[in-house]
Amino acid sequence: MESMKSQPRDVTGSDLSEQIKAATKDSHVRAENTQLMLNYQKGQITQTQYKLLLCSLYEIYQALEEELDRNADHPAVQPIYFPQELARLESLELDLEHFFGPHWRKRITVPAATHRYTQRLREIGKNSPGLLVAHAYTRYLGDLSGGQVLGKITQKSLGLSGNKGISFFSFPGVTSPNRFKQLYRSRMNSIELTEKKRQEVLDEATRAFEFNIEVFDDLQKMLSITEEASSEKGNNATSRTEPKTFSNSPVLQFALGVGITLATVGMGVYAF
Repeated sequence: MESMKSQPRDVTGSDLSEQIKAATKDSHVRAENTQLMLNYQKGQITQTQYKLLLCSLYEIYQALEEELDRNADHPAVQPIYFPQELARLESLELDLEHFFGPHWRKRITVPAATHRYTQRLREIGKNSPGLLVAHAYTRYLGDLSGGQVLGKITQKSLGLSGNKGISFFSFPGVTSPNRFKQLYRSRMNSIELTEKKRQEVLDEATRAFEFNIEVFDDLQKMLSITEEASSEKGNNATSRTEPKTFSNSPVLQFALGVGITLATVGMGVYAF
């Protein structure tokens, strides 16, 4: 394999982790400046929003972790395969059961943007497993970086006790997030990649961000349409007509779910 350290590059540093950070810098900034992400940091999140977030995260991690498991022996996946330390599926199942009850699987609702993301994960898992590195790095290290802060914000905003409903943000298999992230980067940087394959991983990392930014663009449109529709309905409603609240609007549930998902991604990965 080619040694990338001996060749000049236009991105910062020669390590893959540094190159991903440099390649996605603009996307980082765009993601962190979304209004919904800023609102999340202020603690402006409802239980409806959070439940929709959990549904989307479950679908995303189900696809990601099934593809990682299936490709665990792939030379690009094996170095960054840490199921005991990082796997999120079981914790998400606990959270979903807390909010939806034992039959939570029948109540999962996700927007089209989530399906597009999971379809991409399935596609590369089948055809280009090496690209899973970009998604695993973006998701796991993002959630590990922002997990404690987001967990506390969610707990306070929703009035939750203990870890009930926020297991997703807890990594009991990781005693020191900072040391583990150093280990993870080191293992990822050890992956041998040709120039072409490395560029594909960088492009895929940017693509992962773009999925979320595209969702945000759709969210803005959906919010605008929903607010206008709600305003018109409110002005024309009679005393016998129950107004359609935000929490009951499927369109707004779509928008809020994907928006808060974007907030989680933006806040987490920017803390790498």
